[in-house]
Amino acid sequence: MLHLTLRQLQVFEAAATNLNFSLTAKQLFLSQPAVSMQIKQLEENVGLPLFEHIGKKVFLTEAGRELFQYSRNITQQLAEMKSVFDEMKGVGHGKLTLSVVNTANYFTPQLLARFCQRYPNINVNLHVANRDAVLKQLADNSTDLAILGQPPDGLDISAESFLDNPLVVIAAIDHPLAKLKRIKFARLADETFLSREPGSGTRSAMERVFAQHKIQPRISMEMETNEAIKQAVQAGMGLGILSYHSIELELETRRLAMLNVEHFPLLRHWFIAHRSNKRLSSAALAFKEFLLGEAKKIIAAR
Repeated sequence: MLHLTLRQLQVFEAAATNLNFSLTAKQLFLSQPAVSMQIKQLEENVGLPLFEHIGKKVFLTEAGRELFQYSRNITQQLAEMKSVFDEMKGVGHGKLTLSVVNTANYFTPQLLARFCQRYPNINVNLHVANRDAVLKQLADNSTDLAILGQPPDGLDISAESFLDNPLVVIAAIDHPLAKLKRIKFARLADETFLSREPGSGTRSAMERVFAQHKIQPRISMEMETNEAIKQAVQAGMGLGILSYHSIELELETRRLAMLNVEHFPLLRHWFIAHRSNKRLSSAALAFKEFLLGEAKKIIAAR
C-alpha cells in the first residue's frame, strides 16, 4: 500500500508541470532542498524514480508520467469536493478559475470587477494566454471556464456566445488608406500586415478571410501581443487586424485609424466555454449566468 501525502502530491505536480525544482520551490514558497526532500520521499514510497536529470534539464520518467496523471485526477476530485461543500454554503462563497485569451483581457477585468462586487466572497483565479494555451487548459480540465473566440473543433466543449467581437483593419493616422471612405478588399493585397502569432484566434480569422478572397496576406512581422501590433501600426510599419475591443482608446485619442474596408468588420463572437462533462461549481455557474445575462449591457455602457 502506498503511503502518500497530499503535500507530496502537490509538490510533485508542481515539479512535474514546471520541470524545474527552483521554480517549483519559488511557486510553493519552499526552499529547493525542501522540494527535493518531498520528491525523494515520494520516490521512496512509490519505489521508482519519478524524475531523471540529463545535464541541466529535468524530465519525467515513465513512472513520473503515470503518477502525474493520477495526481491531476486526485487534485480535480478534491477541487470538485470543495465545490460541493461551497455550494452547501451558498453561491456567495467558493473559487473560480477563469482562463481568457489575450484579446478578451481588454474587457474581462471590467466584467470581473462588477461580478466581484456582487459576489465579494468568491475568489477568482485569472489566467491570460493565447488561444492554444487556453485550449490546452480546457483539454486538461485545469480551468473552470474559458473566454475565447471561435469554439474549438474536436474537443468535448460546451460554449455559448455572450458578446459580439468585431475585427477591424487599423492603420496609422497618416496612412494613405485612412483618407479613403471606402476601400476594396483586393486593395489589401498591396499592403504589408503586422500579425499575431500562429495559434491566436485573431490570426486564424485573418487567414480565413484572406483565403476566402484568394489573397495571400503580406505579413512582415509576427507579434505575440496586441499592444506590440498597435505600437508598430502607429509607427507606420504596416496595417493590422485586431478586435475593436482592443483599440477603443487609440481610436478615441486618434492614435490609430480604423479603415473602412469592404467585408469588415468581421463579425465574430466571444464565447464562455467549459468541458461538457464538467460539473460546474456554484461560483462558476454564477459567473456564466452573469456573462450571458449582463455582459452586453455592461460593455455597451463603457
